[in-house]
Amino acid sequence: QVHLVESGGGLVQTGGSLRLSCAVSEHTFDRYAMGWFRQAPGKEREFVASITFSGGRIYYADSVKGRFSISRENAKNTVYLQMNNLKVEDTAVYYCGAADAYGQILRSNAEYWGQGTQVTVSS
Repeated sequence: QVHLVESGGGLVQTGGSLRLSCAVSEHTFDRYAMGWFRQAPGKEREFVASITFSGGRIYYADSVKGRFSISRENAKNTVYLQMNNLKVEDTAVYYCGAADAYGQILRSNAEYWGQGTQVTVSS
């Protein structure tokens, strides 16, 4: 079983920054495509960003493009989400997900999920 643990969420003002981390308990971390997703109150979970096994291909939702940056450090079994210029509408629970196939991440169909970390952006 693969375990994912997110951290780094919190309360920040509009225009601020946060860096989320997702630690994965899997020695073969570099075989997994990874993604970040979020779910706001009363809404469905949505895709935020994805990264391939090697980090060579990255994709962002239009709503975060230019503000968020996904990266991974395979030696530390960790994927990150740097969030800059945060907006109130970024408020949500953020989840990381892992999958064998990159396409699964793009379809928000991760095989493994973390428990989520709350991000709240105040005006």
